[in-house]
Amino acid sequence: MSRRSLGPRSLGPRSLGPRSLGPRSLRYQLLLRSILLIAGILIVIGVMQYVFMKEFLYRNKAESLEAQLLTAPINNALGASGDWQRREGASGTVKPPAASVVAAQAVAADGESDSSAPRTADPRPNRPRFFLTDASLAYVSKDGQYTDLSAEDGLSSPRLTAEQYETVRAALESKRGKADYRLAANAEGTEQLVVFRLDGPPGRGHGGIVQMGVRTSPLSDVIIQQLVIFATLSTLALLVGAALFLPLLRRTLIPLSTVVAAVEKTDAGNLTERLPDHQGQEEIDRLSVSFNGMLGRLDHAFEAERAAKERMRQFIADASHELRTPLTSIHGFLEVLLRGTVTKPEQLRSALGSMHTESKRINKLVEDLLLLAKLDQQPQLALSRCSLSGLIREMEPQLRLLAGERDVRLDLDEPADIMADADKIKQVVLNLFHNAVQHTDVARGAIRLSIRARGAGWPTELSVSDNGPGITPEHQARLFERFYRSDSSRTRKYGGAGLGLAISRSIAEAHGGAIEVASEPGLGSTFSVLLPDATDTDRSPKD
Repeated sequence: MSRRSLGPRSLGPRSLGPRSLGPRSLRYQLLLRSILLIAGILIVIGVMQYVFMKEFLYRNKAESLEAQLLTAPINNALGASGDWQRREGASGTVKPPAASVVAAQAVAADGESDSSAPRTADPRPNRPRFFLTDASLAYVSKDGQYTDLSAEDGLSSPRLTAEQYETVRAALESKRGKADYRLAANAEGTEQLVVFRLDGPPGRGHGGIVQMGVRTSPLSDVIIQQLVIFATLSTLALLVGAALFLPLLRRTLIPLSTVVAAVEKTDAGNLTERLPDHQGQEEIDRLSVSFNGMLGRLDHAFEAERAAKERMRQFIADASHELRTPLTSIHGFLEVLLRGTVTKPEQLRSALGSMHTESKRINKLVEDLLLLAKLDQQPQLALSRCSLSGLIREMEPQLRLLAGERDVRLDLDEPADIMADADKIKQVVLNLFHNAVQHTDVARGAIRLSIRARGAGWPTELSVSDNGPGITPEHQARLFERFYRSDSSRTRKYGGAGLGLAISRSIAEAHGGAIEVASEPGLGSTFSVLLPDATDTDRSPKD
């Protein structure tokens, strides 16, 4: 029986058709889950990008503001108390401490100014003016007095709590004039990034804190813009990736579609299909190997079932034929007797004798069939320890009587103790001996029974040899089948039904043994029964 191998080209259009793109298809689920996985990874990357970019931009802006505060001429404008006012008896203008900020001109307390300085009108004398359009500036004295220096001219400064300023002051003093930036909102609700520094050199300042801040909205706009660009590019990448991934996925799943096509073509009448076990994918190859193994086992099981049905059909036909022959003979004799044509006592005795013989044959056939049925199910054996050579010697008178003028020789010198049912073993010996008697010449026939140690796993071998015509090899394979006869060696002229060897094999197997035949045409035949001894536990008889 040939086995065909299904390759990728054997796929039909339905394997790659639109139905494979449904929500329940493997291709759809792989594509969807891959997209969801990549989208999740991109979302995590976006969140991490937002966090790190925000920290990076805020940190850079804070360092820039700190650098501006470090270069501002604050100490020249601060008084001993840390307020912003003109010293007594001095003249001229004072520049307030604002980094990168243009300071206004201050008006003298008495309304007079230096002849070299231009005059400007200030509605509030003793207070510097600052033009801060994008930053805020404030000063916190050591005693906690808060002064917003940019509220009137620019962005108002956010004010922290006294505890927060004390924390900032401690950080500035411990970190050599630097502290971490803070995010705070002013009175108008504008969020600012605020940095701090002491109002003088370390150890020589007034203990005040200079606070400078800028709006965070420009930085947030930059971050949002980057996130929008990242989201747009990620979405485009997902769409393009899905469009490119779908053909690759379709090609990758071709071996699996091959398996599906093979399964669809497999039924009880077609178990010869086989999948190629080298398709380039380890999982699919393993599935193909398993599927091929399953098909092989199913094929073997169906073949065994077909063979069993054929044997059963042949068995029923043979049994019917064997029963029909004696029944026909008996029926014929009864018709003769009913017609009254048999008038002589000798004819009547002959007819009755023939009918008796045929009835015995039917009875023997039925008994053999019942015995085979019992052996096929659960043979009940009366096991006991016995000597095989002793059993043969007990049967010697019966065997010599059955042999007639044939030469019978017994070689029973080998001691052999077995655990067996003695009656069943005697039946095996009688079947084999009767088979040898049937196929040897009455005057020149020679039959030999021997017991020897076989070895190689079978301790005891009982052999029955004859010098008959022998059996051809083609008949030896079927010799133990029920109702089987070979044309040359097994004929019906002796009344046999072809069940003796089948019964002998079943009995031997029930004891955990086996039966073999060795024969050559013209040289006779040898039937060997292999039995375990009483101490062999590897081959326990069937219960």
